[in-house]
Amino acid sequence: MSVPNIVREYRAQGDGYQNLKLQSATLSKPKATEVTIKIHAVSLQFRDLMVSKGIYPQQKSNIVPCSDGAGEIVALGQEVKGWKIGDRVCPNFALDHIHGDVTKEILSTGLGGHTDGVLREYVNVPVHSLVRIPEHLSYEEGSTLPCAALTAYNACHGPVPLKGGDYVLILGTGGVSIFGAQIALASGATVIVTSSSDEKLQVAKNLGVQHVINYKKNVNWDEEVLNITGGRGVDHIIEVGGPNTMLKCINAVRYAGWIHVIGFVSGGDNGIPVPLAIMKAITFRGILIGSVKQFEDMNRLLTAHKIRPVVNKVFSFEEATEAYAYLESQKHIGKVVIKLA
Repeated sequence: MSVPNIVREYRAQGDGYQNLKLQSATLSKPKATEVTIKIHAVSLQFRDLMVSKGIYPQQKSNIVPCSDGAGEIVALGQEVKGWKIGDRVCPNFALDHIHGDVTKEILSTGLGGHTDGVLREYVNVPVHSLVRIPEHLSYEEGSTLPCAALTAYNACHGPVPLKGGDYVLILGTGGVSIFGAQIALASGATVIVTSSSDEKLQVAKNLGVQHVINYKKNVNWDEEVLNITGGRGVDHIIEVGGPNTMLKCINAVRYAGWIHVIGFVSGGDNGIPVPLAIMKAITFRGILIGSVKQFEDMNRLLTAHKIRPVVNKVFSFEEATEAYAYLESQKHIGKVVIKLA
């Protein structure tokens, strides 16, 4: 396959996704330990909205946005071994997070925030960042894995992996939340999902979720969680709401349970009530995506259970700003994808 010298890419100026700029750029040859990927699909996440507005911490200026891409290898650096032209791959969210804990140095290799991302036709990435896309998934489905799926997997199967019979509470029905439900169910857990939309809760039920709660109709949803668990509380919580939902999560979690802090889409400025957190011996764990090793482990689980990502809507490359607007509207269930090739 011939690889072009001039390719198209988007750049975020930091003044809103409405001003994403599609432009031409020169594609360099891959370095000795890099590969060139032809991007077929990119999925969006809440972080991409922050980057587009210039409010993501320490973001690079005039950046190629987006961290979650899937494509095929079209060129190999001279020292690359174990990969071939045509392999279907995703680069990891943080290019240098191969295994173990995240570090400040690893964080600086985060695609689409600290370093140029994947909202472009071709990208060169280090070979150590590559993960194969499960064979049963399309490129569009594969593009949803690097952030949303891996974040959910890291929460469910981190230092204390959930086990069969555990109760898992999942806030919302966005990308991380839907993957959290699928992974928890595949791991034998009983899952509770909250949403303000009965339509979105029906999608969760269709995935096999055992308990759903509409938090608009039931403002005391934390008490309902306690009822479902016989007063004990849940073992794990996928917490994407942030300050405004934290107090109810602290009430809903069991003593010595885990609250996996992933997002802050509900806003607010409440702090964690420290005495209560101590009295319940709660573990709060901030989740910053995951490593290549965890990505590979997760893909084995997805393959074993033939789990398919929930892709809500697909936009063309030229419709990137419309895709961002749809994500911001929060009408989506699961993932919003931009298709290139």
